[in-house]
Amino acid sequence: MNNRIVILNQWFDPEPTFKGLLFAKELKKKGFEVEVVTGFPNYPGGRLYKGYKLGIYKREVIDGIKIHRVFLYPSHDASKIRRILNYGSFALSSLIFCLFFLKKPKAIYVYHPPLTTGVTATILSKIRRIPFVYDIQDLWPDTLKSTGMINSIKALKIIDKVASFIYKEAKKIVVLSEGFKVKLEDRGVNPDKISVVYNWADERFIQPIEHSDEEKKPLFNKNSFNVLYAGNFGIAQELTALLGAAELLKNDDRIHIYLMGDGQERDRLVKLKKVDNLTNVTILNSVPLSEISEYLNSASALFIHLKNDPLFEITIPGKTQSYMATGKPIIMGVSGAAAELITKSNCGILAESSNTSSIANAILMMSKIDKNELEQMGKRGRRYYENELSLNSGVDKFANIFNSL
Repeated sequence: MNNRIVILNQWFDPEPTFKGLLFAKELKKKGFEVEVVTGFPNYPGGRLYKGYKLGIYKREVIDGIKIHRVFLYPSHDASKIRRILNYGSFALSSLIFCLFFLKKPKAIYVYHPPLTTGVTATILSKIRRIPFVYDIQDLWPDTLKSTGMINSIKALKIIDKVASFIYKEAKKIVVLSEGFKVKLEDRGVNPDKISVVYNWADERFIQPIEHSDEEKKPLFNKNSFNVLYAGNFGIAQELTALLGAAELLKNDDRIHIYLMGDGQERDRLVKLKKVDNLTNVTILNSVPLSEISEYLNSASALFIHLKNDPLFEITIPGKTQSYMATGKPIIMGVSGAAAELITKSNCGILAESSNTSSIANAILMMSKIDKNELEQMGKRGRRYYENELSLNSGVDKFANIFNSL
């Protein structure tokens, strides 16, 4: 019986990705033979990771998972041309590899975005009769329009038609929230082929604080209430709103705000911090996933934000699960599905997205909560994650989907 699953994902370890090596290893534990087709690691900074040299092809085996790395143009800055080259080069390279060099699997799991991986999978499905499961983490063209990456109505219509065709050809579609499912049904996608599977945290690296950690040297000032945002500095995250909140809180010596990560908005944020003389803000470089838990555990509260847009009301940012798994209180600047998780688990405070006053008030309110209550707030989030959002429950759902093909 053919039980081989090929993961087609432009981003894979050591890059940060929701469905990377951890996902592959768990599928293997469920009895699947797993291979990966991906690119040379360069996300989110657009620069190749240490130890990698760009080439046509590189084969790796990491923790028993066979990984095929194919050529792509490394880039992840604000240039639309370079972004198109990045997406297009991987789509073409992966298509050639899968058409001529890949042993036919039971199915292909396809991670979206970008849409171009879906195009590759659709062509493979037509030519080699390989069914594919399409995991939609972003709705295109909706996200492209919302972030301003593409403003051309003609281009957006073309992307919409391509996306609709891929949805039609996919054997199964997986989405990260009920809101996504409703949106796809409104676009005419057969509801019977859509499954909701919440994302999980990278449980290798995201761990709750241990009592022994309190004896370690703190990464942040122990005398301050330290709010941390850790993740991508992109347009959708609109971290200028957090800097605006910092401006309003500048006279409160108790509060300090940290931004840690990389992305196309980083240079702009660094300049804004300098121009506005935000001494209560520190912008840190991104760190390896193996070190992220130390920073999350050292913070007083963790911050999540997406710009105010109807699309993001049905989105659950991936760091939501990571923050909940860490067991720290959360300041959630995203309405809709993400806010519902915080409300259900009672693990944080909500702020209105893109509203600097609301964000500042939420931070101020959180900073005044008793330390013991903050600890209980974080523990409630951790328990909710373990019961509803964990890796094991999510991969079980994927295994059922693959077995149903």
